[in-house]
Amino acid sequence: MTACDILVSGTGGFAARIAFDIAATASTPVTIVIAGRNRGRLDWLRTAANARASIFRRPARFESFAIDLLEPDAAARLLTATQPRVLVQAASIQTSQVIAQTGNAWTRLVAEGGLSATAVFQALISSRVAAAITSAGRPIAFVNCGFPDVVNGMITAQGHAVACGMGNVAILSNVFAGSASVRPGAEVRTLAHYQTIGAWRRPPSERTGPTPRVWVDGAEVEDVFSRFADVQLTPEPAIEISGASGVPMMLAMASGGEWRGHVPGPNGLPGGYPVRLSAGKVTLDLPAGVSAQEAIAWNRAFEERNGLTVTPDGRAIYSGRLRDGIAAHDAGLADGFAIADLESVCTKMLALRDRLMAQP
Repeated sequence: MTACDILVSGTGGFAARIAFDIAATASTPVTIVIAGRNRGRLDWLRTAANARASIFRRPARFESFAIDLLEPDAAARLLTATQPRVLVQAASIQTSQVIAQTGNAWTRLVAEGGLSATAVFQALISSRVAAAITSAGRPIAFVNCGFPDVVNGMITAQGHAVACGMGNVAILSNVFAGSASVRPGAEVRTLAHYQTIGAWRRPPSERTGPTPRVWVDGAEVEDVFSRFADVQLTPEPAIEISGASGVPMMLAMASGGEWRGHVPGPNGLPGGYPVRLSAGKVTLDLPAGVSAQEAIAWNRAFEERNGLTVTPDGRAIYSGRLRDGIAAHDAGLADGFAIADLESVCTKMLALRDRLMAQP
């Protein structure tokens, strides 16, 4: 297999959305490899993506590579075989559908304590891929799609680089830009932690809780719920938006181009921000009058109140309802863990998840 421009690891709905939107929008020649362990699914994604590129007459070519990223040294073997310029990591041992599931003690813990209950699961494969990129010693733009608001900080605490994630803040920034209350072509900038998304899954009359900060043509919106009352998200993961949101960015990364938009977890920061991609680097592109320190502190405060934060000395700390919820089942896990111990902690969390999924 020859070197590729973009490597997408994962074969689920999120990875499919990425591949299919590249196939429909690429304007310059690009080669994409889709990697995963399900050969039948890989064959279909490759076939469908190439067919879509033909339908839309786009210069994108898709290949597939069968590999189980949970096997020892799999990430290193994948990099050697595909030599990507951009690596988009969308594989996880925890499905995002958990946000829409009910009926057992695990889904109840996630619903009440927040998605950071799944952080170690989202981080497992992504941290292995990040370590393989570090060991490879060559420039690869790493885009982690697994819970980037929180996991990207865990990756950088391990000493690895991550450019950013996809979705989350970009879900909101793009639905706001598409709102009837915003003129076409207006400049929209948004600060949004993933915890601000849930309200938009409910009807407008039931929306409460923290809101994102939004600026339209430089002016901050005072009442975000009222201004964007016409926006309505699905209760399920909004893959149709989140999976598409990073496609223009990754195409720019692959071609060495420039791009402006919104991403979660840029360079390991907590939460989501407006950013600029230039010369291969992702930097904050904040509204006038908002400092980087202010934006980072605003985002970090969500997990400090309830969730998972990473300390400067590399320790993951649970807080709020999430800590209380985990403590009710395992006091040791609730005390947090050293990021260096992620692999062993993941094994313990998997045992807890299995036990809670068996409980009504």
